[in-house]
Amino acid sequence: MKRSRINRIIRDADAFLQSLSFRLPPFAYWTPEEWQGKGEQCREIPACQMGWDITDFGSGDFAKIGLFLFTLRNGHADGSGKSYAEKIMIVQPGQITPMHFHWSKQEDIINRGGGVLAIELHGSTADEELDDTPLTVSLDGVLRMVQSGTVVRLQPGESITLTTGMYHKFWAEEATALIGEVSAVNDDASDNRFLEPVGRFPDIEEDEAPLYLLAETGIERILEEMARLKPALVIIDSVQTVFSMKFQSAPGSIGQVREAATQFLFAAK
Repeated sequence: MKRSRINRIIRDADAFLQSLSFRLPPFAYWTPEEWQGKGEQCREIPACQMGWDITDFGSGDFAKIGLFLFTLRNGHADGSGKSYAEKIMIVQPGQITPMHFHWSKQEDIINRGGGVLAIELHGSTADEELDDTPLTVSLDGVLRMVQSGTVVRLQPGESITLTTGMYHKFWAEEATALIGEVSAVNDDASDNRFLEPVGRFPDIEEDEAPLYLLAETGIERILEEMARLKPALVIIDSVQTVFSMKFQSAPGSIGQVREAATQFLFAAK
């Protein structure tokens, strides 16, 4: 994705949020230059991957396959800190978030306003493929049995609980939808199982300066920002959460940790 496109998405998203009287926390609007002046007291924000998150899932077409997210609060992937997370998402009509489930995270998805949110549901088999057996889901505390492949539609104010291992993809209908997520600690680097391989975090073409910084765990993107900003000090918290696109293994694996340590040591020198 081009940085100019990301900046435009952020501006449009902020205007949409404000039109629905939803306000983001102050750190959302810190510029890259202001971030350089922040100290240890702000460490939780980047360490817990809080903040702006725009992805096209590697599709190259954000309008068709993509999602805007902002992580408002989160704990650490190692279990320290908060035991919960909260996100706000903006979903466009027909804009698909691909089929996936979470190994560890249970979440409530809430339609906060705007259009209708459509969610297609499937169970998962032991080998992590689609399961065609019926599912029991909780809609605002009311249990309902649905067939695999059912599309549940949430009107504004309605919510659904998605348990671990429950495949889901979603899109908005009728109008742009403001969607909330309340969940266990969120770890997008290692807790997403996509049915088809996708890129959770986009490759970014730097055609203009960033409006605000994105939460980032990709080594290559972190190194690019280090080269651009030339900071006196960089804190990686923690090395187990970052990953290189050169490897297929999960963050925290021996190969990923070795690669991260090597890359950051070389950059520091």
